Amino acid sequence: MLTLLPAVDVRNGKAVRLRQGESGSETDYGSPLEAAQTWVDASAQWIHLVDLDAAFGTGDNRGVLREIVSELGKSVNIELSGGIRDNESLVSALEAGARRVNIGTAAMENPQWTAEIIKEYGDRVAVGLDVRGHTLAARGWTRDGGDLFEAIDFLNEAGCSRYVVTDVAKDGMMTGPNIELLREVSQRTGAAVTASGGISSLDDIRAIAALGGNVDSAILGKSLYAKAFTLEEALLAARG
Repeated sequence: MLTLLPAVDVRNGKAVRLRQGESGSETDYGSPLEAAQTWVDASAQWIHLVDLDAAFGTGDNRGVLREIVSELGKSVNIELSGGIRDNESLVSALEAGARRVNIGTAAMENPQWTAEIIKEYGDRVAVGLDVRGHTLAARGWTRDGGDLFEAIDFLNEAGCSRYVVTDVAKDGMMTGPNIELLREVSQRTGAAVTASGGISSLDDIRAIAALGGNVDSAILGKSLYAKAFTLEEALLAARG
């Protein structure tokens, strides 16, 4: 069964969705806590919680995220992402109650630190691979961060247990996931792979589930907020 992670992206204290990860493209969906609670009430086992201000370097929403983790962390697993680039932000996220943190830009800018925290924290650390073609997108998706497969080889050697793979061109666009990219990454590693970006229909969820193997989860964002389907319907589709 494919595990589904409804996303709650937070900017300026509000739940938002972006188009292709671009700052300024936000659609406002109100209270992040209420959004997260909606997915918990619909039987989500995981929430993908993102601090967009921290990711873009325009501030942070640590207080809001801590409130969500405090309120919901006992009833749902939370994967925390956005702006985790050093020991302080990593420890803060884990101490807040996050089950797992997703390291993005830092993995590209400080590979040695990334290798060290992978060794220390194991499966509590995932690495986000945000991709244009086969090129990684770095800070806030605003510039290039190197070759995808070179990064995977390094991170495999470091013992990375999970990759969160996002095709930036598809994120928030509801044009379907990049199945070939997911297949390529899954064949390059024995680590678990989480699909992110582009899911627009229940058939998209079924297509990801059909990949099988180490592609074991998918993040849902715009499709849920745009009501393309309900989370309950998505969970049924994820069962295959």
